[in-house]
Amino acid sequence: MSTIDAERLNDLIRLGIETAGIKDFDVLMERMLGAARRFTRCDAGSVYIRRGDVLEFGFAQNDTLAARLEPGKKLAYKFFTVPVDNRSLAGYSASTGSMLNIPDAYELPDGVPYHIDRSFDEMSGYRTRSILTVPLATHRGDVIGVLQLINAKGDDGRIVPFDPAIEPYVAYFASNAAAALERAHLMRTVILRMIGMAELRDPRETGSHVNRVAGFAVEMYGTWARKIASRASRGEPAS
Repeated sequence: MSTIDAERLNDLIRLGIETAGIKDFDVLMERMLGAARRFTRCDAGSVYIRRGDVLEFGFAQNDTLAARLEPGKKLAYKFFTVPVDNRSLAGYSASTGSMLNIPDAYELPDGVPYHIDRSFDEMSGYRTRSILTVPLATHRGDVIGVLQLINAKGDDGRIVPFDPAIEPYVAYFASNAAAALERAHLMRTVILRMIGMAELRDPRETGSHVNRVAGFAVEMYGTWARKIASRASRGEPAS
């Protein structure tokens, strides 16, 4: 293992430990995706969360498209779901628990059951090439989501296939991330149930107050989360 590879591995382990302490679900997705992208040196990526028989598009990052935006603007993505079946890369990883390393999304091997939806590329002018799709599986083997990394970059900045040698390390990170996501989801569920109980106690007064406070909290959190994401994209510490 080279010195650079050792440094990257140590960084991934450190970030895995760091993300394990994050309780907020959205912040966790943001940090997790940023850490995986830095380790694999890729241009973009997304996180899907499993809800029954579908995967919900949860979060995404894309350096190329973000660079086209005006300062202070953020990428807008359409919410959509993907069936947990073999027809898409994410669905295949979720249904089989298998990692997929695709050198070129537009040149899939003959006979594979999955295909690539090019509609986003056509709409945005982006070209998806290399893809690494990783199931987020808990220690019980339950797949709770999928991490998809897009367009690995070589030393010269050009798009290259993902190195198969990094796959075990990404799988290790994904396992820790899945455990952290599961804990964060449980925390969010508990908080939402507490809010619901407050609304039931007094829907005209307490319920309205809770919703107003929640609205302010969402605005403050959004500002804070964008600052965290900006720092994470530059490899800076969150604090």
